[in-house]
This record gives sequence, structure tokens and C-alpha cells, in this order.
Amino acid sequence: MPWSSLFQPIERLTAEAGLEDWYARLLARLGGTPQPFELALVGGLQAATPGLAFLAGYQAALRVLWPAAPWTAGALCVTENRSTRPADMSTRIDGLCISGRKDFVTAAECAECADWLLVAAREEGAGQAPRLALGVVCQGAPGVRIEPLPALPLMPDIGHARLHLDQAQGERLAGDGWDDYVKPFRTLEDVHVLTAVTAWLFGVGRECDWPESLLLRLQGLLAGCAEVTRQTPNAPTTHLLLAGLFAQQQTLADELDTAFAAGPVHWAALWQRDKGLLRIAEAARSKRLEKARQIVAGC
Repeated sequence: MPWSSLFQPIERLTAEAGLEDWYARLLARLGGTPQPFELALVGGLQAATPGLAFLAGYQAALRVLWPAAPWTAGALCVTENRSTRPADMSTRIDGLCISGRKDFVTAAECAECADWLLVAAREEGAGQAPRLALGVVCQGAPGVRIEPLPALPLMPDIGHARLHLDQAQGERLAGDGWDDYVKPFRTLEDVHVLTAVTAWLFGVGRECDWPESLLLRLQGLLAGCAEVTRQTPNAPTTHLLLAGLFAQQQTLADELDTAFAAGPVHWAALWQRDKGLLRIAEAARSKRLEKARQIVAGC
């Protein structure tokens, strides 16, 4: 566990040369093949913005989801028309060909340069219940097109895009697309992004000489994140533990705002702009928590 990284001098990585360059330089600092938790932790510490911390956590989660993934940046493409429900998807995989459209590709700039995109696609026959597979397509291959979209107010430095697929040649990953990939990724992304953003906060706090009690609680939150990353992502107990981490983070909200307000305007402005990223998918987490409670209570 790379805990010593928390207490070493921080040399922040900025992204003037683009997100793909930022990610490549981060991997170079980490020796090329870090463990996912280390990628999220150190990536968050060295990120110049909360958005870049998010990117480190997102890429770490992808590495857990697909351990055989190349070490370039990638993306998981699921959403269609603001929905991730299999029944609402029209993207289909037929043999090794994938056709359809995905409306939200995270880190569009990376996606334009990445070697791989994971695509959730339906594969059931006529009259059967919706069933997902997960395919892998290569950016730049025939039938694969990325359409960059305007920046969002939240994390504007991490772009997003629409993915168009027209009989794109791909690889089908083993297993069920929903149960083995899309569903667990929600938890994997939550815990690794929380790790990265908390590490970013801890790094800013060290630099700005925040109260020791606040820094110690951020350390404790990171230790909790490390434990949750070792759990099975679909297990009800994992969702209970993860909910505890987010609740712990929320108890620090007012104190964090106070600490930022007393320090450099630059850091405060970044946090006010991007702190909402920790509330992404909050409704989905609440539903998973309630379901986990019911399952555990019925044991």
C-alpha cells in the first residue's frame, strides 16, 4: 500500500498538453503499471484540479473492471438517451460487429486518443428479455467515430463526447455485460473516485496548512476507501460500507468549505466549481444502499 505517498512532497501535474499526455505522465511517475488503488491515490494527490483527480479514479476503476486492459486511457460507454437500463438501449452486438450510439463518453479527449472503449450492447434474440454483452472497440477503427460535446459546468477540464458505431469490429468480453461489468462498475467508480478526490483534498490541505484534525480525518477516509476496494463490488455489505464512506465525507463538507475559504482563492474556486462531482450518481447509490439493507436484514 503506497501510504508514504501521502507525506512526500507533491509535484502537481497540469494538463496543458492534454488529458492523454497528463495520464501518460502520471503513469510514468508511477512506474507504468501501478495497482488501481495506487493510481487513484497518487493520481489524486498529484492532480492540479478535482477533475483530473476524477480522471485518475475513473481510470483506476476501469483497470479493476477489466484487468487485461491496455495501459492507455479508456472509457466505459453505457448511457443512451440519459438511461443506462438495458431495455432502453438500442446499441447491438452481432458476432464481432457493434452498431449504435452512446451519448456520454467520459473524458472525451482521452477517448479520442485511447486505444480502447468498452461498449455495452444488447445481444438477445427476437422476443427474448434484454441481455447485454460488453464489447471492446478500438478508436480510429472503421465504423468508430467520436463526437466531442460542449464542456459542462462541472469539471469542464474533463470533456465528454458521443460515440457513434457503424458495424465497428470489436471483441466481446467473457461474461454478462450487466452483471459482470456495468453493474459492478458503478461501485468501482464510486470508491476509486472518492479515493482520488479525497487524496486531492488531503494534498491541498497539506499545502495550505489545514487543521491537523481535518487532515487526520481525511487520512482515515482514505484508509476506509482502501478497505472497500478490496471487497466484492456487487456484495450488499460493500454497498453498506461504501455508503458509510460517503456519509463520512459529507460530515466534512462545512469544515472543508471553511478551510478553503481561509486559503488561496485558486483552490477555493476549483473546489466550489467541482465539489458536486462527489454527488454524481447519488440517487443510484441511495437505491443500492436501500436494497443492501433489505438483503442484509433478510439474512
